[in-house]
Amino acid sequence: MTLGTLATLAALGAFHGLNPAMGWLFAVARGLQERSRAALLRALPPIAAGHLASVAIVAALVTATRSVTASTALAVVGGVLLVGFGLWRLLSERHFRWAGMRLSAAQLAGWSFLMSSAHGAGLMLLPVLVAEPVPGGHSGHLAAAPVGALPGLAAAGVHTVAMLGTALVVAVLVYQVLGVGVLRRAWFNVDRLWAGVLVAAGLVTLIRA
Repeated sequence: MTLGTLATLAALGAFHGLNPAMGWLFAVARGLQERSRAALLRALPPIAAGHLASVAIVAALVTATRSVTASTALAVVGGVLLVGFGLWRLLSERHFRWAGMRLSAAQLAGWSFLMSSAHGAGLMLLPVLVAEPVPGGHSGHLAAAPVGALPGLAAAGVHTVAMLGTALVVAVLVYQVLGVGVLRRAWFNVDRLWAGVLVAAGLVTLIRA
């Protein structure tokens, strides 16, 4: 992966980390509920693990199964999915909720996996992964799955590290300094912005194809 690709993956991860729906708000709620910063910090790794699983599945499939001849078709299908999913998120008023706040680490990871999947987190890496050179040069043959999946898994790892670092900074800042009241006073609708970015990324993918 080039330096530009790594920077793009990290930037997308930071964007996810800023989104309250991706987990930092839940971690802050845990900290406030137990009146413990340690509880907040304990909540973040399982949340990041669930996010990683959701993103890695998509990223590994993309890099493991594409070929030179299939890249255009993959880009078109992926672009349509991005645009469609983004429009659905823009028009949908539904919000995913969890019944209780005292969850185990496994439950937190499961919640994060579902939330990340519902928000199309893995799809956001599609334009970056499709733009990467295809293993095997111009052979037109599929890359071997175990080898071909590694770039996708590495991309998911870089992305998630950036997501976790950003979520950690935001969660601690809100918990220690700002308090959740800042969300009512100053926070804009990141979910709508996120949906708009999905649509934009899909259009860029279709144009490149």
